[in-house]
Amino acid sequence: MEYNVHTLPNGIRLLHVPSASAISHACIIVNSGSRDEQEEKSGLAHFIEHLIFKRTEKRNTNQILNRLESVGADLNAYTTKEYTCIHASFLNPYLDRTLELFHDIVFHSTFPEDEMEKEKSVILDEITSYLDQPEEAIYDDFEDLVFAGHPLGRNILGSAESVNKIDKKDIHDFIAENYHTDKIIIAVLGNYSLNKVIKIGAKYYSEIPENLHKNSRIAPEKAPVVTHSFQKPIMQAHAMLGAQAYSLHHPYKTGLLLLNNLLGGTGMSSILNLQIREKHGIAYTIETGYSPLSDTGIFTLYFGTDQEKVDKALSLIFKEFKKIKDHPLTEVQLQKSKNKFIGQIALGEENRIGLIISMAKSLIDYNKIDDLKTVFNKIQAVTTTDMANIANEILDESNLTSLTFYPLG
Repeated sequence: MEYNVHTLPNGIRLLHVPSASAISHACIIVNSGSRDEQEEKSGLAHFIEHLIFKRTEKRNTNQILNRLESVGADLNAYTTKEYTCIHASFLNPYLDRTLELFHDIVFHSTFPEDEMEKEKSVILDEITSYLDQPEEAIYDDFEDLVFAGHPLGRNILGSAESVNKIDKKDIHDFIAENYHTDKIIIAVLGNYSLNKVIKIGAKYYSEIPENLHKNSRIAPEKAPVVTHSFQKPIMQAHAMLGAQAYSLHHPYKTGLLLLNNLLGGTGMSSILNLQIREKHGIAYTIETGYSPLSDTGIFTLYFGTDQEKVDKALSLIFKEFKKIKDHPLTEVQLQKSKNKFIGQIALGEENRIGLIISMAKSLIDYNKIDDLKTVFNKIQAVTTTDMANIANEILDESNLTSLTFYPLG
């Protein structure tokens, strides 16, 4: 897909992706997330993401929320371990309105004390609701094991104790230390000329003082492999397996994405879904995941089942792992997996807001954006030897940490 990048004097980059649609999509991504917090202030990045919608120097909460919704647009935001993203979808005439609002809430929020207290209560409810969902809570607890003692292991929401400690100075300090202008992307996908995007972008973002990136992130060390289980007031058992994996920049990243998709990724035809759910009827949900990060990654496997079926499910899972390790994929099998993965990626391009966010992240992570042909060529370049090497490393039982939630009694 055609795209253009324009860098403002302060380092902020404007990403322009032309589209003939009447609907436009835009986002502002900051390369700052929960891993950049101090431990005693965990949840701070997510807290800021909530608070920027509350009050700015010229708008109250209603005015912020209605600025785009009054013209039928959709405005939302999220925080991850490494990013904060605000995004919107809107009709083409409202580009100026959208980029101005992004500028206002990200750079001119006032973080009033009364709103801080209200939002702390909201986030504490959010933390509690996650604890009431074991299929969600187990992911957070599992990451804490895989990244033991490292910021990547901490819950993005923080804890009740840490959230309650956050004050206005913490917020301003975090923004000053982490909102680096050369790690901020304003991305627009829509039916506009490059000149128009540059003109509007420069109007609102040129004033931001330069604050260049200083690499303060520390890569996690390999945590010890552990096996933990806990009893909880739940009806079904929930289990996870996994380990640290390849980073965004590792040559095996594409191969592991492919292996993950083959094992338990998108769709009903994954190996584990066919074996565990369809053939043996043991688990309603079984899925694998691979999340590459800037200096590490994590591979996970999750399933939920009746307590008495956990051991059987694990036995079948390890049996499939052994098959893949002992009997590497043939060229025909690998090509079928590639075709499936390529098709899924191509279909994903239809999600336009997801596409522009993905392109903006790529610009942060790699300082470039690969077109689909390049992405597909990387997939096609994965060999059966690559897949065998990856499987033997990532699916090695002796390297897999496990966590299981069992029902009480």
